[in-house]
Amino acid sequence: MAMCEICGKKKQMGYRVSHAHNRTKHPYNANIQKIRVIEKNGAVTKKYVCTRCLKSGLVKKAV
Repeated sequence: MAMCEICGKKKQMGYRVSHAHNRTKHPYNANIQKIRVIEKNGAVTKKYVCTRCLKSGLVKKAV
């Protein structure tokens, strides 16, 4: 199971609710991407990062 290595976001469980209010368990997967990241020491590694961390600038992508 993939998990964001920056914020720790992972799959969450919820319910699908029908019109008759029958509830069935349903997983909500986080949008996790495997990208090349520039570390603080300048090394380039691959990490699993959620798109919220990418968009907010918490991670610097390697080109």
